[in-house]
Formats: sequence, structure tokens, C-alpha cells
Amino acid sequence: MPARAEPTYRLDLEYDGTKYHGWQEQTNASTVAGEIRAAAERAVGAVLDLQGAGRTDAGVHALRQVAHLRLAAPIDPAILRLRLNDALPSDIHVLGVGSAPRGFHARHSAVARSYLYQVARRRTAFAKRFVWWVKRPLDAREMAASASLLAGRHDFARFTERPGEQPSTIVVVERVAVDEQGSLVLIRIVASHFVWKMVRRIVGTLVEIGAGGATRDELLALLAGERLGDPEAAARWTAPPSGLFLERVLYEGDPPLGPLAPAFGVAAEPQAAIPRPVAGRERA
Repeated sequence: MPARAEPTYRLDLEYDGTKYHGWQEQTNASTVAGEIRAAAERAVGAVLDLQGAGRTDAGVHALRQVAHLRLAAPIDPAILRLRLNDALPSDIHVLGVGSAPRGFHARHSAVARSYLYQVARRRTAFAKRFVWWVKRPLDAREMAASASLLAGRHDFARFTERPGEQPSTIVVVERVAVDEQGSLVLIRIVASHFVWKMVRRIVGTLVEIGAGGATRDELLALLAGERLGDPEAAARWTAPPSGLFLERVLYEGDPPLGPLAPAFGVAAEPQAAIPRPVAGRERA
């Protein structure tokens, strides 16, 4: 008789990555995958395999990460979700659990990934962990025009850490969109896959262009691998992880992405009226 395949479940997750050392499990550091594995072991016993669709870096968040979980014995998906959420810390939440078809792999089965970055134009008391506050004025139209140059097949060697250690630095970018909403400048990048720190370095470069510190020609030079100006510019302009979200992981047959929208809004800051002195009235 053929060996029985271990039951596999698809987990859809959201998490605040602020206090974690990324998704990937590590021996001496707290990670998102490590917390999920520990919760699953407490909830259902031995875990045979746990892998995510995107290996988010330290401090990076997810609106809808996807992982597969292989177990030794089957369990009702609804019960599994309840048990996992009961065992997980409050900054990691399982949105849904479903039985996955045989051969499903969260990373290898994905056809595209979408990342969202939030740049704040003002200081915020509530969303500091989820934005990058840029004090310099930004030209969002120039950022959008520059972002359109990134679509297509390019070598992102200048936009990754230790490119020699990457299997390949060639990435096909489906699209890059820039939009203004409230006091936020939103940047969405959709591609088949990403190399390490690629999204944060693209965002940093676009912000530098929007602030007038760089030009479209410098962006094109970095994509072409030319040594125009500062060859390490993209590294110096790397955006912090706080504003970055894994927005969605797309699989064959999935509906398209919706309109670009903030993960957490930051309303435009109202201009306070300056009180005028009243003639003949003494100051209190």
C-alpha cells in the first residue's frame, strides 16, 4: 500500500513584526515562525514541517503571510485555528486555516508577492511602529514616475545585501505603484520574488528622489550596475523595516490585488489657527 501523505494545512497570518528577528526560525532569537511552531506543538503535538511564503526580515510586518503546516495526524481546520490563536502571543494572529492539496508549498507554489511600504509625512503618536517618518518634503509625483522605471526584468545586485551569496539577483517586477493618502505616501511593489533588502532599498531610493537628493538617472544607473556617482547609494538609502508589510501572497487562480490602501491610516495634520490678539484685552 502507498504511504499515507501527512495532512497539510494552509495558514493565513497577520503579525506585528516589531519585536521579532524576522520570520525564519533561529536558535537564539525570537521569530514569528518560532512562535507559530511552539504554539502548534502545544496545540496539536509534533510539527513535521512549517514554512512561510516570504522570509520577512527583523521588524517587518505582514498583513497576509501564508505558511504551510504539515502534521502527523489530521485535525479539523477550524479547531486548529482556535487552538493556535489561543497559544499565540497577541501580535501574531491566524486569519484562516484550510486543508491544502497534496504538494502545496507556501513558498514554491506562490506566483507573486506584494509588499506595501508606508512613508509618513508627519510625526504620529499612534503609528510609529508602522511607518517611516520622513521630515523632508516629498514630491510623490516624481516618486511615482521613477517607480514606473522599475517594472520589468532587472538585475537588483545594487539593491541587495551580499549579492554574491544570492542564487540570482535577477528579479521580474510586475509593477511599482506610489500613491498619497492622508499624510502617507504608499508604495506597493509586486514581483515574482525578492532578494534580501530589495524592497527597503527601492523605497529608500524613491524617497531620496522624492526629496530631491537623487535623480531618475541615478536610479537607472543602479539598475544597470553602473558606477555613476555613489555605487553604494542604495545601501545608504535603505528604508527602515518599520513601514514595511508583506501585503499578500498570490497563487494561481487568486483574485487580483485591490486598490492601494494603507495598513493603518495617518490622517493629514490640520493646520492650527493662530489666535489673534484682541485689542484692549490684557494678557492672562
